[in-house]
Amino acid sequence: MAKARKKADLPTKVCAVCGLPFTWRRKWARDWERVRYCSERCRRAAKRRGERA
Repeated sequence: MAKARKKADLPTKVCAVCGLPFTWRRKWARDWERVRYCSERCRRAAKRRGERA
């Protein structure tokens, strides 16, 4: 059985809207390179501001 990773060892990014850091999530495993926003709320806010997704 594989050992679990510590949260501190996971990659992080900074949200393009709110500027807060967020860490990798399993659901983002396939497209981590394309993830720009920490939450659905920030993604919607970017859409309202006219940013490209």
